[in-house]
Amino acid sequence: AGVVTGDLAWSLLQHAKEHKYAIPAFNCTSSSTINSVLEAGKELNRPVMIQFSEGGSAFVAGKSLPNEKGKLQASILGAVAGAHFARAVAPAYGIPVLVHSDHCAKKLLPWFDGMLEADEAYFKEHGEPLFSSHMLDLSEEPDEENIAICEKYLKRMAPMKLILEMEIGITGGVEDGVDNSGAAKEKLYSTPQDVFAVYKGLNPISPMFTIAAAFGNVHGVYKAGNVVLKPEILQDMQDYAREQIKASTGKDIERPLNFVFHGGSGSEKHHIATALNAGVVKMNVDTDTQWAYWEGLLKFYKSKEGYLQGQIGNPEGEDKPNKS
Repeated sequence: AGVVTGDLAWSLLQHAKEHKYAIPAFNCTSSSTINSVLEAGKELNRPVMIQFSEGGSAFVAGKSLPNEKGKLQASILGAVAGAHFARAVAPAYGIPVLVHSDHCAKKLLPWFDGMLEADEAYFKEHGEPLFSSHMLDLSEEPDEENIAICEKYLKRMAPMKLILEMEIGITGGVEDGVDNSGAAKEKLYSTPQDVFAVYKGLNPISPMFTIAAAFGNVHGVYKAGNVVLKPEILQDMQDYAREQIKASTGKDIERPLNFVFHGGSGSEKHHIATALNAGVVKMNVDTDTQWAYWEGLLKFYKSKEGYLQGQIGNPEGEDKPNKS
């Protein structure tokens, strides 16, 4: 129970791959959203992943704090504070929890550096990093540059056994201020060669990395048929990687790649099943929980509307207080 890191966190992801399930990763913006994820995990007796985006991290710290371009002080502070909060309360919920940072584009690398500094300080004191894993999303850069920067950071992360998630190919739609709604169609579908280049670059440094390969994924919820998911191409990527590894090392590893499912809101069940069978170990959830949070407030307001128009005066009388 509590936040897991290193070999234990990695073995949990490998257990997910072996048994064909994915650990859900929820974007959190506050202590109340963290608590709701932990409560759901406890109720279902399942591991969960709490993750922070750069914008969500700034919100955790407080939107009035300075968060200058090239420094991102509030985003660093908020992510670190959120991780410490999760560590403090997670053991009480009795489930394994991974703490992760979401999409970090090239312009947001100061945020990544700040979180790694917090990991290194925590590691020095406790023998494990503060976070379980981090995501670099350099999918807007040329593939060679994307992989090279990931290699550089994985070398820094490997001594702490921190897991790296990287993205190759683009997730469409809009999330956390990043607009990929006009992305070229071919960028929405990675190739087996693209993905194996990632494996070749990262695996010699550390096997502890996951790949957010693009198979038509789009952030946000859309009407059925508007998003063309092709999760079957993930299996093509596994098959290609298996052949390449066997040819060069003689090792026959059935599913050598560990995938992440981004932009899954509204996905049909058969697409999710296909993705799980192909080695997806983590699935992100953001839009659906944002809506659940708002809808809960909306329903509460509607049911108590007569009591929420002022501090005094409600359906029970003009002088009745509404504090309770």
